[in-house]
Amino acid sequence: MSEQHALYIDGNWVNTPEAIANQNPSDTDDVIGHYAQASTDQVKEAIDAANSAVAQWGQSPLETRYQVLMAIGDELIERSAELGELLAREEGKTRAEGVGEVYRSGQFFHYYAAEVHRQIDDRAESVRPGIEIETRREPVGVVVVISPWNFPMATAVWKIAPALAFGNSVILKPANLVPASAWALTEIIARQAALPSGAFNLVMGSGSQVGNTLINSDQIHAVSFTGSLPVGRQVASATAANLVKCQLEMGSKNALIVAADANLDVAVNAAFVGAYSGTGQKCTASSRLIVDASVYDEFVARLGEKLSATRVGHALEDGVDMGPIASEEQLEANLAWIQRGIAEGARLTQGGERLSLDKPGYYMSPALFVDTDNAMAINREELFAPIASVIKANDYEHALEILNDTEFGLTAGIITQSLALAMDFKKRAVSGCVMVNLPTAGTDYHVPFGGRKNSSFGPREQGQYAREFYTTVKTTYIQA
Repeated sequence: MSEQHALYIDGNWVNTPEAIANQNPSDTDDVIGHYAQASTDQVKEAIDAANSAVAQWGQSPLETRYQVLMAIGDELIERSAELGELLAREEGKTRAEGVGEVYRSGQFFHYYAAEVHRQIDDRAESVRPGIEIETRREPVGVVVVISPWNFPMATAVWKIAPALAFGNSVILKPANLVPASAWALTEIIARQAALPSGAFNLVMGSGSQVGNTLINSDQIHAVSFTGSLPVGRQVASATAANLVKCQLEMGSKNALIVAADANLDVAVNAAFVGAYSGTGQKCTASSRLIVDASVYDEFVARLGEKLSATRVGHALEDGVDMGPIASEEQLEANLAWIQRGIAEGARLTQGGERLSLDKPGYYMSPALFVDTDNAMAINREELFAPIASVIKANDYEHALEILNDTEFGLTAGIITQSLALAMDFKKRAVSGCVMVNLPTAGTDYHVPFGGRKNSSFGPREQGQYAREFYTTVKTTYIQA
């Protein structure tokens, strides 16, 4: 067994009797490392440490916080090639996608370093003479970050960076499938001497033990969670019992409309990037492709050609378009969805097979279903897979009706050359993020991100909107 990668609690690296092996999904013979699994007592120690650090970090000078966040961002960007390779090795996305994710993570820290200096309070005149009023934002306290496996660094960072920027202490619980990226990030954060002990903690382990201990604690103040809808409901229920603030990013069933007047080159590229980049393992993936009947056949043919030319392989190999599925469990679920789609009457025209390549890994060919309808389970539930379904629409109104017929509402897109359709779509798509002539996957870090219906709960993430979750408001009355 290789050296154990320890927990980080109260400024110290802490080993445990139990550790798990982190396997490379591109080559299951490649063990990246062994990662400590926190006990319940160790999770409670992290909670105590975070509470002890709140006052010191929350009252630290703005310039100190700015410098800490800038330094973290600088190192992530400088080491993006190295850490991007590590990320690709443990999660399975291509090297280019891994490097891009780490680089973007550095940009998140830079952005929120700048936000540190934009914390400007307000004042108001009182309705009573001789009294002045000030309103200010203060840290909410101890923030628990529960991050998913599909973006093991970026999603964690877009929660951690604002939490630290606004003076909170943080406990990070990464997905147990991908601990290496979280550990590497923690190593960078731990080098920041100006960050008090306990202001940042890493507790790795299962959701059933580590996650449940965190979300059921009455000694935390906020939980930011990204994951599935069923687990999100559990988080909401647990935090509500203790009146703990929670922010949830959950499931999705995003759709891309291809209108009758669409530029099909743009449409096919947007569909491919939206549905299959990151091996389809994105909450913003467009797994429903709603295509106007007049261009349906040509669109299907062109997308099929692009999929046929897609090279699936080891995430670190040059020229690979799509890496492996992240885990055996996820691959088996994907293959089960292929069989269910066929049983429902969908026609599989492309892919959907497990692939055997040079290295033992979780490889699957990108799949395309056609002649589907929106009532099928493959068009109702989030698959988190390189699987897309094409639905034929009679016209724009019919397409929009199909798009909105879902319990989710994270992202939605349309490909059209009509300004009138684009303007109408922006208003009537029931979704938190709307894209016009772009893939549904791909968002910026300086603007709000989140969905509607069962996709999200609580304040928006990212941009200046993040302060709504990571701060609390104090109103002060002053008698002159």
